[in-house]
Amino acid sequence: MSLSAPVDARTRILDAAEALVRAKGVAGLTLDAAARLAGVSKGGLLYHFASKEALLTGLIDRMAAFIEEDFAAGIAAQPEGPGRVARASLAWGFGQAPEAADERCDRAAAVFLATFHHNPALLDPVRAVIARMRRAVAEDGLAPGIGGVVMAAGDGLFMARIFGMYKPTPEEMADMHATLSRLIEESAS
Repeated sequence: MSLSAPVDARTRILDAAEALVRAKGVAGLTLDAAARLAGVSKGGLLYHFASKEALLTGLIDRMAAFIEEDFAAGIAAQPEGPGRVARASLAWGFGQAPEAADERCDRAAAVFLATFHHNPALLDPVRAVIARMRRAVAEDGLAPGIGGVVMAAGDGLFMARIFGMYKPTPEEMADMHATLSRLIEESAS
């Protein structure tokens, strides 16, 4: 029988804070509530996060690291050559099952919106990751703008999901994916 390693207090606190902002927004995120949900004392929480802003900074730093690592893994999974980053961006924005994409979007949206509501400057670590992603896709060996279009399409789907504007049908998703794939491959040739 294999037991997984216990989750450290800092991670439990971040998980609790994320759950609170997902359920109640930034107004529902208090140090007391996060400590209670994480199963730590308020002093234990304050050891890791001295304020609500520090807790939000921890959440956004964790989200930025996840985005960067996930995107890098996506690039590594693509064949070398022109269009590699754009194909990774396409897979990242379109390639997950709807349930997984919705979960990822819900988590990111809660953290982004709570952080933005508290202090928009706290989003700078995510802005830096996205800037690096945009540079990578711009230097991907495709015609100017192709990678940006692919990223913008994924961003648009993210915004549509988080604000409940519309939900493309599986057929629409397949059509958009095919069109963007064709655009990448034609530019990479």
